[in-house]
Amino acid sequence: MAHYLVELFVSRLGTGGLDEAAACARRAAGELSRRGTPVHYLCSIFVPEDETWFLLYDAPSVAAVQQAVERAALPCERVLKAVMPQ
Repeated sequence: MAHYLVELFVSRLGTGGLDEAAACARRAAGELSRRGTPVHYLCSIFVPEDETWFLLYDAPSVAAVQQAVERAALPCERVLKAVMPQ
């Protein structure tokens, strides 16, 4: 599986909802995994100065991550393949 980075602008969510939104992202990934598409929510990083929130996933494809984000009802700007050097 590969790593994917999801970019969201928090001004659309409101910063007060980040914990709940992260929980939704985690649940949605778990649901897809149980249904046979292995998507794993790894972590998130919020950059307040830019009002940007990044979510990191392991998944077989961009489409699988997009499906998880849609299931979590998050306003995703883009999903990008990411590399995590050792």
